[in-house]
Amino acid sequence: MKRFSGLLLIILTIGCSPAQKEKHRAKYEENWESLKNYEIPQWMKDVKFGIFIHWGPNSVAELHTDWYPRWMYLDSGDIDPQTGKYIDNEPHPAVAYHREKFGDQKEFGYKDLIPMFTMEDFDPKAWVALFKKAGAQYVVPVAEHHDGYALYESSITQYNAVNMGPKRDVLKELIQETKRQGLICGVSSHLAFNWNFYNQKDYFDTGDPQYADLYAPPHKLGEPASKEWLANTWWPRTKEIIDKYQPDILWFDFYLDRPEFAPYHKKLAAYYYNSGLERNKTVVLQTKNFKYESYPVGTHMLDLERSKMDSIRDEYWQTDTSIGKNSWYYAKNWIPKSAGELIADLVDIVSKNGCLLLNIGPRKDGIIPDDQQKTLLDMGKWLKVNGEAIYGATYWEVYGEGPTKTNTGHLSEGKNKRFTEEDIRFTTKDNVLYATVLVPPSDHININYLNTNNIGIKSIDLLGYKGEIQFAQSPEKLTIQYPSDAELEHGWVFKIYPEGKL
Repeated sequence: MKRFSGLLLIILTIGCSPAQKEKHRAKYEENWESLKNYEIPQWMKDVKFGIFIHWGPNSVAELHTDWYPRWMYLDSGDIDPQTGKYIDNEPHPAVAYHREKFGDQKEFGYKDLIPMFTMEDFDPKAWVALFKKAGAQYVVPVAEHHDGYALYESSITQYNAVNMGPKRDVLKELIQETKRQGLICGVSSHLAFNWNFYNQKDYFDTGDPQYADLYAPPHKLGEPASKEWLANTWWPRTKEIIDKYQPDILWFDFYLDRPEFAPYHKKLAAYYYNSGLERNKTVVLQTKNFKYESYPVGTHMLDLERSKMDSIRDEYWQTDTSIGKNSWYYAKNWIPKSAGELIADLVDIVSKNGCLLLNIGPRKDGIIPDDQQKTLLDMGKWLKVNGEAIYGATYWEVYGEGPTKTNTGHLSEGKNKRFTEEDIRFTTKDNVLYATVLVPPSDHININYLNTNNIGIKSIDLLGYKGEIQFAQSPEKLTIQYPSDAELEHGWVFKIYPEGKL
């Protein structure tokens, strides 16, 4: 009987699913030694394309929307809360715009915009269906931005979507629908900057202590976030999101990397990772490490805002950017990026061991504008044909070749030149090499790295094309004959079958 029991135990142990085995992992402790046991899960490494959503009362303004709550108070001679420098005696354009559109800031402050954020046409089912058609695999809506307004039902702040504005838990509805339609769901928190986001003046409502729940407690400009605010506002609200909404991905904006947040870095990671273990899930913490290295390599997942890598990074990483070249939130002057340039960025990122989190900006009524929908659907059309080179794929021994270099550093995408048809990127999966020409070629394709010294090639297909692909290899390069009858949009993906293993 003892022998049978032992055998049964072995069988049961072997038969455990990965999720069941998760239960037996040791809990994380609030120290770096313990947190370095964390590994980015395979499900995160397999997904390559996600949707970011910036929504909130900012969108009511319809212009200067990204940091409208901050800019509408930056009057002549004021100090910029981020840089600490005077604004050259010129007010931000949002100051006059607000007075003309809504009234004087003394009488009509940002708090008064919140009831106008109505979301009456918000349809989470339609939103998620669109994301799926776009080929996205995960969704990360903003849970709360710098303005201090919670897009969820909060027990900590009265300024939340159930209490004012839509009068419904829009975050919960979207999370539930995302899961229902089989996508991975995360949330983002930008609350850390709330402490120094608003220009607090006595003659504006931002300086009135009765509104400290939204504008942060009155304090001297540039002061580090107080221990009281961290302990009684930022941390409880962060915990509430984790406990109530159980996101699989938790994304943090800059300011979390400031020194005053250091006591919470290990605390946050351990609490969040352990919350995942309790529901048999390895969750993903994404942070920026912008000015202060809040999380060492191996304890989180690095995110780059409007920036990319110029080489392969060993540890998986993410770029977050917006369809809007000039905006994150909806704005009337939104300038959209084309599907072609975003697809090229996606392939470039995946070839360097990363993934793309692409932002949309819905209107205040909950409608996703047509131009943003078109970009997403065009990307989805391309991914339907070429997704095998992206989903579940990984980087190769080199990321690719071509004349166009990638600028690095925070917010560097505006410095990048457009890719050309000479820019090639490699990804691999199941012993197949994919070579993507980032811009549709107009002549024969030459790939220098794929010469006979580096790889033997058995055959080549072009995804989305039924004809035969002719090619020739030499010690100098691979030449693929141009198929003039190929009618393909955006990047061309060549599926290369090697002789032997890659």
